[in-house]
Amino acid sequence: MRIDPVQRQSLISLTSTIGLTAVGFLSTMYFAHAVGPSILGAYFLFVAYFSVFNLIGDGGFGGAAVKRISEGEDQNAYFTAFVLLRVILMAVSVGFLLIARPYLVKLTASGVLPWLVLALVVSTFTNIASNSVYGRGMVGVNQISSLIDNLVRIGIQVAAVVLGYGVAGLAGGFVAGILVSGLFNFRFLDLSPAPFRRSHVSSLFAFSVWTFLSSSGYLVFSYADTILIGHFMTEADIAIYRVALQLTSIAAFVTLALHTTLYPKVSYWGKQGDLSLVESALARAFTYSLLLAVPVVAGGWILGERLLYFFYGASFAAGAGALAILLLVQVASVFMYLQTMCLNALDRPKDSFRVTAVAVTANIVLNILLIPEYGIVGASAATLVTMVLNAALARRALSRSIRVRIEPRAVGHIVLAALIMAAVVMAFSFAIPLSNVFVVLGTVGLGGLVYILVLLRIDRGIHDELKELTRKLGIPWPEGL
Repeated sequence: MRIDPVQRQSLISLTSTIGLTAVGFLSTMYFAHAVGPSILGAYFLFVAYFSVFNLIGDGGFGGAAVKRISEGEDQNAYFTAFVLLRVILMAVSVGFLLIARPYLVKLTASGVLPWLVLALVVSTFTNIASNSVYGRGMVGVNQISSLIDNLVRIGIQVAAVVLGYGVAGLAGGFVAGILVSGLFNFRFLDLSPAPFRRSHVSSLFAFSVWTFLSSSGYLVFSYADTILIGHFMTEADIAIYRVALQLTSIAAFVTLALHTTLYPKVSYWGKQGDLSLVESALARAFTYSLLLAVPVVAGGWILGERLLYFFYGASFAAGAGALAILLLVQVASVFMYLQTMCLNALDRPKDSFRVTAVAVTANIVLNILLIPEYGIVGASAATLVTMVLNAALARRALSRSIRVRIEPRAVGHIVLAALIMAAVVMAFSFAIPLSNVFVVLGTVGLGGLVYILVLLRIDRGIHDELKELTRKLGIPWPEGL
């Protein structure tokens, strides 16, 4: 309780992200071995289409509700208007899905279309509860619900796969996780129905239009490559690509935690005119996001092929080339996600959309051009180019409101520590062949230990902040660090 609120909520968010990602990794490894790339790819395609139609069902009103509720005025009225709008859009989304059914050949062939309809209905309830709780500033509750979602989903999926239900079992577990997450958020929901006026709907709509368009851009970065790989290639190729992408997501732990934690804070600071707090928080967020992203990239370039081979199976080692590029995508995403988060939180969704729209157009064009020629490596390259473009344009737009900067000394120390770590890992791998999973895991552990020891030695600022945070948590700080 003595920890600063931003630090505390960031820690909860980071812990939740690490927990759910760890469980997700283990389950995907099991599914990769148990059902193979084709069934796993069909499930990934189901998730991609769910994201597309769920975005239609949200219409940007989820983000708008978070923004308006977080501002602290007429919260119950905004909540009630949001509930009504979200239910209407869910019906529209399901209608579009049923109309598009004849064109979704691979989706219908796998037999998961009924599960997709059910997922869209259930997600409406969960979306209402989670966004409302998040808007009220209960970031920890929101993050714990994500952890519960993943634990329930994975638990049911594993049981279903063991019983032989294949892709239907994976889709069913996905729906169950969404439902339980919604029930958990609903337990903490302290808003209640209240009369609302046309002005409340207009306010939500004014923000939601641009949020919806910006969210469409995020969706393209997340799933357009998956859908286009499915169009030009096979479900097995989808699985290989998505597994490589999942492995790189380790680099995004801190970014996702800070993105979630800082949004309501930046929204409040912007409303109060405290832009200096936004500037310092963003600069520090860059540093702590790169604290993990940079060494993961360095280690992934050296050990990526071996990790894919031993963790997921020989057929997934073909994703090593895509993995090398996707690791760089995670570094670019640090700047893209944090900067666009600030644009939206500072009530500039139009600018967020404009910069995203340019990158989205480039992403679709590059995917169409590169996937038929270069396969999943082409999809990775398209994502990297457009992520860098989006980050650069977002920085330019955000610079009109605040001073966007990094902390050069701290970032330099992070890069130096990562280079030293890479040298040690390479030397170790030459001395001891990476012939089994235990040696690979030992090499990963060695690299992580070298990195953190070097970084704490050369950067006293990061050293002192981590030491203080550790002691506030009641954890003894190791002597000699």
